[in-house]
Amino acid sequence: MPSLSERPPAKHRTAGLILAAGASRRLGRPKQLLPYGHGVLLDAVLATARDCGFDQTVLALGGSAGEVQRTVDTTGCRVVLNPDFGEGCSSSIAAGLAALHPDTDAVVLLLGDQPGVRAESVRALLELLFTGGPGSGRGVPGIAVCRYEDGLGHPLAFARRMFPALAALHGDKAVWKLLEQRGDDVAALPVPGTVPPDVDTEEDYRRVLAGLEGAL
Repeated sequence: MPSLSERPPAKHRTAGLILAAGASRRLGRPKQLLPYGHGVLLDAVLATARDCGFDQTVLALGGSAGEVQRTVDTTGCRVVLNPDFGEGCSSSIAAGLAALHPDTDAVVLLLGDQPGVRAESVRALLELLFTGGPGSGRGVPGIAVCRYEDGLGHPLAFARRMFPALAALHGDKAVWKLLEQRGDDVAALPVPGTVPPDVDTEEDYRRVLAGLEGAL
């Protein structure tokens, strides 16, 4: 029998929302376009998204959007430009949600600067969201989050009933406040290893590159 991570969610329409609209102020150059593997950072995230089996993939861009679109192959993505990207990632979430197919049952948030996320984790996260997990007696959750060995982290999955609350968020870390507020509606997926690093600084970038070299 296939494991959770090998079984694509059935009878549900899913979407991936990639948040890649940041201005990279701390880094000082577009982090979406940092060299990574055989391409750039965002290429790796898009490759993971394509492997997840989403019915729709939405890519939210803002800072350096023109350069990103000229450099990165966004084939298969619905690109959404967020003019309010300076107000934090919540503005990109709202813009992305507005572009979803009206019959979408769940959306997974992926960070455009976090290439270490694995597609099998996303598929297992969706399975948890739709079923509550093996032997679950708590019902079906509205939110599913990855629990790594050092804490909670992306990706995050949200059921359709949570979309209005997601769209109403404001600021950069509001999604985590939503998880705290809706704690009874959150299920956590155990994922081996530590939270995959995202990139805000040059030190973060070195960590991400070190992780890539370690995986080779």
